[in-house]
Amino acid sequence: MNAVPVFKPLGLEDRDLFLRRLSNYDFNTYEYSFLTLYLWKKYCNVEYAIIDDALIIKKNQEKKGSYFMQPVGYPEGALQDIVKELVKIKEGDSSFKYLFGDIEAPFLHRLQDIYGQKIKYREDANNFDYIYETEKLINLTGRKLGKRKNHYNQFIKRYDYSLKDIGDQDVGKDCFNFAELWLKRRKAKHRELIFELEGIGDVLDNSQQLPALGMAVYVKDKIAGFTIGEKVNSRLAIIHVEKGNTRYKGVYAFINKTFAEEYLRDAAYINRQEDLGAVRLREAKRAYDPVKFEKKYLVDLI
Repeated sequence: MNAVPVFKPLGLEDRDLFLRRLSNYDFNTYEYSFLTLYLWKKYCNVEYAIIDDALIIKKNQEKKGSYFMQPVGYPEGALQDIVKELVKIKEGDSSFKYLFGDIEAPFLHRLQDIYGQKIKYREDANNFDYIYETEKLINLTGRKLGKRKNHYNQFIKRYDYSLKDIGDQDVGKDCFNFAELWLKRRKAKHRELIFELEGIGDVLDNSQQLPALGMAVYVKDKIAGFTIGEKVNSRLAIIHVEKGNTRYKGVYAFINKTFAEEYLRDAAYINRQEDLGAVRLREAKRAYDPVKFEKKYLVDLI
């Protein structure tokens, strides 16, 4: 590893490499899926390199600076050499605030086993993922989900609706136009949402080449909302995008339940990502009674 690794910006042409390396998706967070990385490739400045036959993903975010994600597929016994190389890169780049980010507990514990007290970390609390039981999201069972079930029932009783798959080119266009209008109507147009819109357009344009599942709901032939997700394995599905027109009462409850029922039924759990510390988003996600919060960590080696 004498030559300085060259990191390449992530592109659609890298799909097969990532899908092959991540075919045994043993993460609980949504961060490591190719669809996630592709959707947010510009906002997070996603780049990658192969070091010691391991896939090394690098991000750079506005508040966190640069950091590496967990090495993917590193050979047994190679981790210390890989970390040594990553430390060298970090020391030569002032944009790094942490060595690692988006780290799950098992890899943190692996680092602690090797480096002991040299590992410093903090919980990335606003970045914890919400994990739900798929069956509960489909059936909306239990007292905590009673309000969501009422919202769902209001929608199906009140509106003449239909469902369409995002694989249809015209539906994809409707979804992008809807997302664009959704953003225009927001008072606060955060930088993240602007990049999200671009990512949504990219995913919709290339949906046939991506492991994306998606559904749009129409009311009297006018799009009322849509969602995009994926199944990374038989255990876990991920919701990447969910947009609805709240003029239609209960539209989000309808999209949430129906997409799980029609597309994700055979996954045991659904990851609906983090709340980013936004109070209203946190309330909405907790209202669906998550079974757990999947913690993520920012990690450094001193």
